[in-house]
Amino acid sequence: MSIRILIVDDAIFMRSMIRDIFARGAFVIAGEAEDGEEAIKLYKEIRPHLTTMDIVMPKMDGITALKEIMKFDREAKVVMCSALGQESLIAEAIEAGAKDFIVKPFQPAKVLKVVQSVLGLDDDFQPLLPEK
Repeated sequence: MSIRILIVDDAIFMRSMIRDIFARGAFVIAGEAEDGEEAIKLYKEIRPHLTTMDIVMPKMDGITALKEIMKFDREAKVVMCSALGQESLIAEAIEAGAKDFIVKPFQPAKVLKVVQSVLGLDDDFQPLLPEK
């Protein structure tokens, strides 16, 4: 089973970091967006299993995009990405429907643990398949 991921961040470097965490195994990067408007459009097109969403972005911020995605799909699994010091924004995102959050800079093991929890995958789930 492939788990479709949508990565939303205005910084290409941050998208690249997240992409690298999900680079192998059961995860497929189904799409990437650099702002909230693009995120909503892509979400509706690809219906990902999980979306990682930056909070602070141009055009439309992550919390506004999250609210729009939740209107479209109440079951959406969105994990917010934040920098240290954005605690009040994280609380607002959780109230708006975010399932969890990860803090920049990303630590791969923590990101995968959050994703496993949000997706309800059991402890035996091996996110990284052995290389061939």
